[in-house]
Amino acid sequence: MNISLPGHSAPGGGFEVPLEMITACHHRVEKQCATLRRLVPHFARHGADADARSAATAVMRYFDTAAKDHHADEETDLFPAIIESMAGSDAVCLRELIGALVADHRALEAHWRHVRARLQAIAAGQPTRFTSDDVEPLIALYEQHIEREEKELLPMAARLLSDAALEGIGRAMRERRGIAAVG
Repeated sequence: MNISLPGHSAPGGGFEVPLEMITACHHRVEKQCATLRRLVPHFARHGADADARSAATAVMRYFDTAAKDHHADEETDLFPAIIESMAGSDAVCLRELIGALVADHRALEAHWRHVRARLQAIAAGQPTRFTSDDVEPLIALYEQHIEREEKELLPMAARLLSDAALEGIGRAMRERRGIAAVG
């Protein structure tokens, strides 16, 4: 699925393979969560030094743009396409899964607002409290959410969605980010 190049972790196919792009985004979320975890003890030892300010700014930039787009990719394009592909009682089960994932998105956004306020203070070099109690709820929910999407939702999407549906999802993902189509 992914092409492994040193220093390059993006999927080889780009938006032409939207399910792989979603998985790649999950990996980037995990990297940002790891940065948050490392920032807690760094901040405790060094305060809002240049490294802390830089890390806080980078994490904010990621979650304010890419993570927001990722949730929109799923809620606006992927989830409706999967539901449309199902029929009968399977659709009820799928709607419950998607409903839970959308609820996760709202909870993640609420946790993010709390963490972002702390990061914003760090990035500005202002005094703030920043502990694992601030970041762990966000990280734990992301870990749980990503695992559920990767084990349940994405395999189902790969099985159920037509090439045309996947192409439409990829096109919408590109447009959401202001990226011109290839070819």
